[in-house]
Amino acid sequence: MSVKPAALSRTERLRDILQLRFTPLFAGMSEAALAGISPASVGRRLLRVAGYTVLRLLGNIVQPIRNPEKLRGAVWLYVVSANNYDSLRFIREARPDSVFVAGQQKQIGRYQKQVNRLSLRRKLLYYWQFPGVLLGLWRREGKLALRFFDLVFYAVGYYEVYRRALRHYRPRAVVFANDHNDDTRALLLACQTEGIPTAYVQHASVSPYFPPLGFDLSLLEGQDALDKYRQCGPVAGQVELVGMPKADGFLQQRNTSPRVLRVGVACNIHDPLEAIAGLLQALLPTFPELTFTLRAHPSDTRNFQELGRQLPALQFSNSRAEGVFHFLQRQDALVAADTSTHLEAVLLNVASIYYRFGDKLPDDYYGYVAHGLSERTATSPELESLLRRLYQHKPADLYLRASYYNATLGTSDEGHSQARALRLLAGWLENVA
Repeated sequence: MSVKPAALSRTERLRDILQLRFTPLFAGMSEAALAGISPASVGRRLLRVAGYTVLRLLGNIVQPIRNPEKLRGAVWLYVVSANNYDSLRFIREARPDSVFVAGQQKQIGRYQKQVNRLSLRRKLLYYWQFPGVLLGLWRREGKLALRFFDLVFYAVGYYEVYRRALRHYRPRAVVFANDHNDDTRALLLACQTEGIPTAYVQHASVSPYFPPLGFDLSLLEGQDALDKYRQCGPVAGQVELVGMPKADGFLQQRNTSPRVLRVGVACNIHDPLEAIAGLLQALLPTFPELTFTLRAHPSDTRNFQELGRQLPALQFSNSRAEGVFHFLQRQDALVAADTSTHLEAVLLNVASIYYRFGDKLPDDYYGYVAHGLSERTATSPELESLLRRLYQHKPADLYLRASYYNATLGTSDEGHSQARALRLLAGWLENVA
């Protein structure tokens, strides 16, 4: 960012924090996908705002914070999900001066009790800004600002509260694994204002809809990520390609099965439940010799119990308890639409099959088909034909398709991305701290 965040108007700052929410991609999401983020009904959005006010803003005031670790002068590992935690865990294990940090009531899944918390009690004091910034965003963004007024409401105050926390604790640096959530964006802008060094470890595939890369040090997985960020805007700071640190422990355990017997089906909230059910109802009777396992994204709260009753042979993976690589170790092929699980599958030599359940996201959102990582099947008969072929023979070198996405693949650093990332991070910290 060429303009220091403190010099921006409140409206401009909130626009930066909510950058992804004002893209055509987000506005064009299906009603089902948006339901858990910002419901279509104005009444439901008002109820969510009321609930946020009572449970989060007022709840923060009465909820005590007793962090077990020292935050002052530490290297903060800021996380907003369990996936973020898994992506940065190797830094915590290698650096005693690092601590996991999240917002006061942020849900971190299975790691909820293992993360230090930043107080958000004073966030309520900044809500006098809300009418003015909403009006400013309406003038700039038009009806989208009113459609997502609830998301604007949630974002108010993060920047100011995080600036206060940074001045109090003065962390040595803040390392992020997310670059587009509203609280993450707010902390990044607060760091830039307060002069706190920032680093970024890519935790999943990126898209050209993300905010421009604005960290002092960015550790990206491969050329694909860098090419995508160049489409997002100017790339700031030092950028290094390090591969996928979270995959290190699994690359020596690649799938060696000569044919596909186990098929994982991954879905997220963008995929219509009816289409998922219809596909599985067609596949299971057609392939009694195959084992199918459905895995929903951790944020997907839909009820799949009825589908389980209809298809007793269908297995399920609990993504809140089972990590994605452990899930993939039990599969020979993956069927999914737009998810970075395709890349993780191919790294383990699991066959990747791109199958769209709906049409709300751009086709081939991550470019996996375009770059030869995944095989596209447009219809159920095409998918069945490919599964029959893979049942007869699964290639042993599928993982090589991931080279564009993972810079260390086929190099001496393959399987040692964590060590490479730690060396670069250590050298960077010595120069900035």
